[in-house]
Amino acid sequence: MDVPAQHSVVGRVEPLQADPTGGGIFALIVTFLLAALFYAVTLHLAATFFIGDVPSQRAAYVGPVPALVSILLGRYGVEGIGFVPPGLAFLLALVVTLLADAIAISVSYRISWRPTAILTALHFAFSVALIIPLNNIFQFV
Repeated sequence: MDVPAQHSVVGRVEPLQADPTGGGIFALIVTFLLAALFYAVTLHLAATFFIGDVPSQRAAYVGPVPALVSILLGRYGVEGIGFVPPGLAFLLALVVTLLADAIAISVSYRISWRPTAILTALHFAFSVALIIPLNNIFQFV
């Protein structure tokens, strides 16, 4: 009795799903828009918690700023910058993103630096508190 030969798949890695965007500029634009929306929603939640009833348009004006900065500096946190190791480069990218977020919050909400610092910290906390369960659900990373 002949047994059919089995094909080995050892060494071959197939992706579990295809990339719907195909990469490139479309993927970058969609990533930016989703990040800006995420930052705007989390900022509106933080501002409502801290300030009270605020118009959501102010958060919509701020959302693209940390999205753009984090996308532009995100690669440095993974690869490092020149002689700066990746861990320190990540912290540098995080500080620059938070600083850009604080400046945009201060301008948009027209508040002084002390409430801006508190609202920026709350925005960071709300973002982290929301991205962790979303990442667990959708496996972004």
